[in-house]
Amino acid sequence: MTEKRDFKRVLLKISGEALMGDGQYGIDVGTVDRIATEISQARQSGVEICLVIGGGNIFRGLSGAAGGMDRSSADYMGMLATVMNALAMQNALERQDIQTRVLSAIPMTTVCEPYIRRRAIRHMEKGRVVIFAAGTGNPFFTTDTAAALRAAEMNCDALMKGTNVDGVYSADPRIDSTATRFDTLSYLDVLSKDLKVMDASAVSLSRENNIPIVVFSIQSNGAFLKVLEDNGNCTIISET
Repeated sequence: MTEKRDFKRVLLKISGEALMGDGQYGIDVGTVDRIATEISQARQSGVEICLVIGGGNIFRGLSGAAGGMDRSSADYMGMLATVMNALAMQNALERQDIQTRVLSAIPMTTVCEPYIRRRAIRHMEKGRVVIFAAGTGNPFFTTDTAAALRAAEMNCDALMKGTNVDGVYSADPRIDSTATRFDTLSYLDVLSKDLKVMDASAVSLSRENNIPIVVFSIQSNGAFLKVLEDNGNCTIISET
């Protein structure tokens, strides 16, 4: 995919678990600072960046529902967890002199701005990193789907999925040493093979809007910038 060097605006999706570091729960400040450095390097290269961060390091709606909670209530609690993560990332970025705005799908004007599409685009045009919090603002939708939705609304050139491994594998490479990494996949490959990259709604939404999904390791220093510059390991999911 040679046009990858021409990416002008991307959405970075990070799981909440990526912020835990070596911990089992919560936010590891050192890990957040390291990821903020990755984002800062990419932003300084001239790429416009927006983010969606999951909330699984604090609360996961599906787990709460499985434990007997009402699914809608559990999902709303998960959305609030994403706001906490967004504020942590905003703080880390601004300590590196990167202007950042948090826009929440659930209005909470004391701590962040409400999500308004045109306002978000204007923030990015001014060079600010925009973090979208609270998912889509609706229960029964994951932050993966929120990421695909915001990437489409922001007219992003790609949805960058930062994970713990450097792409999509035929099996979990941390468990199966024979797992092979795919350089490219089609959207239909991901759906038909039930590859656990993003949920089916997110993949389908990306397909409908022709937004490539780029899967890479957010745990490797400098990987985000390298992938944007076509120098890093990743798997690209697109129409062909």
